[in-house]
Amino acid sequence: MTSPFPLIRTGLLAACLAGLAPVAALAAEVSVRLGHVLPESHSWHVAATGFAEEVNQRTDGRVAIEVFPSGQLGSEKEVIEGMQFGSVQAGLIGSGSFQGIEPRMGIIEMPYAWGARDQAFAALDGELGAELAGMLDAKGIKVLGWWENGFRNITNNVRPIETPEDLAGLKIRVTPDKVRLATFEGLGAEPAPLSFGELYSALQQGLFDAQENPLAIIYSASFFEVQKYVSLSEHIWGAATLTMSNATWNKIAPEDQEIVMEAATSWGLQQRDMVAAANDELIAQLKDKGMQFNEVDKAAFIDAVAPIWESQKDVYGEELLSVLDQYRK
Repeated sequence: MTSPFPLIRTGLLAACLAGLAPVAALAAEVSVRLGHVLPESHSWHVAATGFAEEVNQRTDGRVAIEVFPSGQLGSEKEVIEGMQFGSVQAGLIGSGSFQGIEPRMGIIEMPYAWGARDQAFAALDGELGAELAGMLDAKGIKVLGWWENGFRNITNNVRPIETPEDLAGLKIRVTPDKVRLATFEGLGAEPAPLSFGELYSALQQGLFDAQENPLAIIYSASFFEVQKYVSLSEHIWGAATLTMSNATWNKIAPEDQEIVMEAATSWGLQQRDMVAAANDELIAQLKDKGMQFNEVDKAAFIDAVAPIWESQKDVYGEELLSVLDQYRK
């Protein structure tokens, strides 16, 4: 008689394999390359590295994130395109750079949109952020969190900028978006776009007189070596958008998606705290490096950029502008 035990063992093995199938699916590794354009010393990289390590640890490597700083995966435009086409899985991107695929993302970085960073965070953690995240989702990109880039200030090698008239004739590098170009054209400067990775050498060679960035970037990118004056214009506050391609996000098991979102929120709050804590220290450090600081006539600047708001009404639409306005009161 043939023993029944091989059949029993076969049946048990099949049952065990069937029971393990969901576990095996959960254990499938999702590899994520996360790119950004800033140096390793910047809070973006510090927080992104912490985020990656937490996700890697809490998912036992099922979601394996590796961070690539300093434009190693390309410019912000290239990282965005990579997320859409599948060559890059994730990016920490300045919010304004998404205007190339969704013009309404520019609403975050309208000139003098925010009187204080807390206003911006309330909006992005609330209804405005939800609306914008939905727009990017339709473009194939998942917003994991709204981190911070900060208030932008003007640096140059010619003179202190105190009023809009002082910008007349200055060749200034700006990010490659229409609103930023229009803003500085309206202020009388001569703006032109250039990728961040090329900016230091362009300033060093005198191709540009000026640029505009948050203090943390001015310091971490060593612009104090090639610029003299810092004018505290705070003309734009910008978010850093932690994002992942929908194609990659959809490969992650729901349990691990929850871990990713928790880590994105936690490290986003820490990164915001880093920006806030560093401001006064950065001014002192940049002064020690020889940079000269001055205040600006903000009322004059606000008046000068009023036409930009009028020109963008049709881009953003009344509904989105209404959402924005409720957080600016």
